[in-house]
Amino acid sequence: MTAVVSVFSASPDGGRGLARDMAVRWALIEAGVAHDLRTLSFAELKTQAHKARQPFGQIPTYEADGLTLFESGAIVLHIAETHGLLPQDYAARARAIVWMFAAVSTLEPVIVEREVAVLLECDRPWTPERLPLIAARLRARLADLADALGDRPWLEAGFSAADIMMVCALRRPAAVLLLPEFPAVAAYVARAEARPAFMQAFADQKARWQADQARRA
Repeated sequence: MTAVVSVFSASPDGGRGLARDMAVRWALIEAGVAHDLRTLSFAELKTQAHKARQPFGQIPTYEADGLTLFESGAIVLHIAETHGLLPQDYAARARAIVWMFAAVSTLEPVIVEREVAVLLECDRPWTPERLPLIAARLRARLADLADALGDRPWLEAGFSAADIMMVCALRRPAAVLLLPEFPAVAAYVARAEARPAFMQAFADQKARWQADQARRA
């Protein structure tokens, strides 16, 4: 059965590959898994039909073989476990899964916190004092990541789902602004972005956004 992934019909990221479905589609392409897209408007995200798949009315969702999943990290973990995107060695596999959790639980919350402060709280009186504090926490996280990565090309012995989740977090704007301060991490992201599967997933999302813009013109 071909997997079906729910995505934005008009992604708000301007075709930059930042929507949450990016990690899922990248993983599917890396694994060579055929999939179709269910494109949804913002109004359709809140329908009962979609909320039966995703209780919070968000994207992405994943459906295959009678299984319906939501949350990009959980979906990527499922794809990784069933399609070989984790190391075969038991210990390395466990460490790769730990890195997947680190991406969504340790790195990404600080990154998103800064984006929320800039985009949604810029008019609040506390924001000018708060922004440097968030940036300091993010720098500390990136420094720790750089130390852990060292001179290795990937988080584990080879490319895995851990790198998909980590790089998707690191590509968010708040992190990208600081990457020049951490050359090893910047090079790590660039290596991932040069992978054919990433480039295809990125091009597909950008083409979908461009097609939507053309329809609106």
